[in-house]
Amino acid sequence: MFNSALPFIKMHGAGNDFVVFDNRKLQLSEEDIASLAPDICDRKFGVGSDGILALSIPQKPEADYTMIYRNPDGSNAGMCGNGARCIALFAYSLGFDATHTFNVHNQVYQAKIISEDTVSISFPMEASISEQQINERRLYQIHTGTEHIVTTVEEADLKKSDLLKKQGKKLRYHEHFQPKGTNVNFICGTNSKSLELQTYERGVEDLTLACGTGAIASALAWHHIQKQHQPNAKYQVKTEGGTLNIHFSFDRNTNTYSNIKLEGPAHFVFKGTFL
Repeated sequence: MFNSALPFIKMHGAGNDFVVFDNRKLQLSEEDIASLAPDICDRKFGVGSDGILALSIPQKPEADYTMIYRNPDGSNAGMCGNGARCIALFAYSLGFDATHTFNVHNQVYQAKIISEDTVSISFPMEASISEQQINERRLYQIHTGTEHIVTTVEEADLKKSDLLKKQGKKLRYHEHFQPKGTNVNFICGTNSKSLELQTYERGVEDLTLACGTGAIASALAWHHIQKQHQPNAKYQVKTEGGTLNIHFSFDRNTNTYSNIKLEGPAHFVFKGTFL
């Protein structure tokens, strides 16, 4: 276990906050990073964040670096969209090009720094939607780099945090989604191309101010619910922490989504040393 001083940057993307550090020289193992996460992410006894991000030596020849992300409980969250924008801006501050690539596990993503506080991430995947019915609630299951389900709620219910936490926890641990469990997204459409979102995040075990991969899943689900068939679309997703823009293409012959991009804010907050 790493037991020296760790220099870090605190960042957030639409209120989804992270402890970020350059791991290329330190070369902490993924096990070290996982064991460090509960302490450094603790909001009372640590720095406090929704997760920890390590910029590491690339694991794929076509990537400029590897993004290692762990939840506050040390678990592996898979891809994190808001974290990806933050680590991309962090990489740019270290001298990486404004357009660069990074891998998360076996997938290689492309980042583009649009401005000093706006980043776009291209997702190298096709996504499809599976409809589920659980306890008389219609759910839309989508994998957007990590596991998500989406369900619609009334606008008034979207503001009831205690209710959403209770429902989110129940669905997150539902036997249908075991053994991994799932992230849970509650959405309310505001018009044909925009929606509001609250996400209960697995690993955080609470509502977060924003979830990037959840915003993607929610935009695709809202497109599916409305039975829209335009080949290229842009959706606006409003979260408690800010607004995210989702771009994608839709193939009505295969009912699949591709050319998915997540665009939104990324901000530096402060830098420090974790002892």
